[in-house]
Amino acid sequence: MKVTVFGTGYVGLVQGAVLADVGHQVLCVDVDEKKVAALKAGQIPIHEPGLDALVINNQQLGRLQFTTNAEEGVAHSELIFLAVGTPPDEDGSADLQYVLAVAQTIARHMDGPRIVINKSTVPVGTADKVSAVIAAGLEQRGVRYPFDVVSNPEFLKEGAAVGDCQRPDRIIIGTGNPASEAKLRELYAPFNRNHDKIVVMDVRSAELTKYAANAMLATKISFMNEIANLAERLGANVEAVRRGIGSDPRIGYHFIYPGVGYGGSCFPKDVKALIHTAKEVEFEPLLLNAVEERNHAQRHVLFERINAFYGGQLKGKTIALWGLAFKPNTDDMREAPSRNLLEALWAAGARVQAYDPVAMQEALRIYGERDDLRLVDGPLAAVQGADCLAIVTEWQVFRAPDFALLAQTLGDRMIFDGRNLYDPALPASHGLGYVSIGRPAHPPR
Repeated sequence: MKVTVFGTGYVGLVQGAVLADVGHQVLCVDVDEKKVAALKAGQIPIHEPGLDALVINNQQLGRLQFTTNAEEGVAHSELIFLAVGTPPDEDGSADLQYVLAVAQTIARHMDGPRIVINKSTVPVGTADKVSAVIAAGLEQRGVRYPFDVVSNPEFLKEGAAVGDCQRPDRIIIGTGNPASEAKLRELYAPFNRNHDKIVVMDVRSAELTKYAANAMLATKISFMNEIANLAERLGANVEAVRRGIGSDPRIGYHFIYPGVGYGGSCFPKDVKALIHTAKEVEFEPLLLNAVEERNHAQRHVLFERINAFYGGQLKGKTIALWGLAFKPNTDDMREAPSRNLLEALWAAGARVQAYDPVAMQEALRIYGERDDLRLVDGPLAAVQGADCLAIVTEWQVFRAPDFALLAQTLGDRMIFDGRNLYDPALPASHGLGYVSIGRPAHPPR
């Protein structure tokens, strides 16, 4: 089948490449000329495991193409995916200007029937707005072509997006049009062979499903962080609590690891957007408000622990930082807890020596060259000359350090672990102080 994808971010690029990989003819459209030129040259603008080979291979086979020509994109296919960004406005609502701009473009250039498939994460009611924009554009041209707007939300995890797209847990199709449903079933047939993963529902329910899924996962994280903070004050160990409740199949082990809060491009934005949507219909989302409030507070916990250890005297201290990305296997620093820690340490007069396997260039892009930030080429380089170590991203490379070497290297022999990577007895056995989340602290010996 021929497919057009507007937008080459995480969602559009991964979805387009995966569709091409099963044999569809995919044309990706983006307004960014430099990005399109780079993609044509085989340069992938994001770090996503497995994506480079997928894009390059399918380009060479002629199944995946890139263009800045919107008219060409609309003409290419009856199936048009919207996978453009929906950044948050100041009030927390999702900014739909890019989605609606593509809708206007489709209306301007369509020359026959089209199925517009909304892959972007958008508030409930967006399909109606897209339909209205296309209808108005066709009316302005004085033409009539049949079209349908379908909601088909993505459920990709950064760092595992290719696998999630190739082997989806579910494929949500929001439409009341049997013809559109049939086309989407044909499109997704290669991903639906083992058992039927397609769930068909009305458009508004599909739009809400995406937000509800991310809000539920964010709720689990904030709940566990709340329990971790309570465990510390009660002398309990949150790791034991996690194992105790995770063994209940109604709860499970996923998303109940305590830490320094969630970040990235989805959870913070989507929780805010759902709160805004609720308030627009005069409903006060008490639980979602609490989820966001707990997460906001949790992102400052690691700095508070470091600051308390030094008695509020951080000026002149050098902090080693392991991890900059909001999660492993990505270079994405949007809403990353590392940013809260960095900025708080700098405000307190501390210097930071940071290492991340893939997010160093992103940190440099965000913060530029600074006297109080040194980006180094490895975990051990980060601790050289540092007073203590802070860990904010659970990369594999950080999971088995040489604790004896850390004890010799860190001036104050302290580790502040925001991801509970280690059994507290291990660093303690080497004379290191160890502070984690929701577990008893061990002072340095």
